[in-house]
Amino acid sequence: MTKCIFVTATGTDIGKTYVSALIVKNMRGNGFNCGYYKPVLSGYTKEQNDCKYVIEVAGLKEQDTDCLTYCFDEAVSPHLAAERSGIRISKEKILDDFKTKKQKYDYLLIEGAGGITCPLDLENNYLLNNLIKDMETEIIVIADGGLGTINSVLLTCEYAKNNGINVNGIILNNYKDNFMYEDNKNVIEKLTGVKVIATVKCNDKNIDITESVFK
Repeated sequence: MTKCIFVTATGTDIGKTYVSALIVKNMRGNGFNCGYYKPVLSGYTKEQNDCKYVIEVAGLKEQDTDCLTYCFDEAVSPHLAAERSGIRISKEKILDDFKTKKQKYDYLLIEGAGGITCPLDLENNYLLNNLIKDMETEIIVIADGGLGTINSVLLTCEYAKNNGINVNGIILNNYKDNFMYEDNKNVIEKLTGVKVIATVKCNDKNIDITESVFK
């Protein structure tokens, strides 16, 4: 049975893709058959996109479109990008692709879009947290390590828990070795009851993480 983890964040441009690439790279470098799947991607170009970045960093033998169900050119919220493209995001299609993707890998990292409440289909009030529930996965929350992160992490974790989603761990991105960042880490763990399982500094090429994060 494939073990999966869903990577979300406290907001947009926090570093989900960067950290996801490091996790998949680490897993594969340690001999684990780990893949990557991003159900919905906005701001897609053939030259540069999230899936292409992860594929290159992690050394996956995939095309970017193999890792996607929906991709949109405009860098806006998925529900709006879909609306402007004249389509509706179908959870059934995503879940079918998810099932197919799991057949290829022993471990699968799924990367969300935006934060945990990112709208996918407003007609049916279907948000990212609903997709996470339907996939029956736990999550890792990516957050910035700096000023203001305590509030955003606490709100994200509390929302997840109130919606029946287990937070497996927190990863702090853009981390620095100073008193404020260390205090942020300690306070986040104390207030959320969730362990900070890794910290990532700017331009890090590796992440110290194990397969135990996958459930």
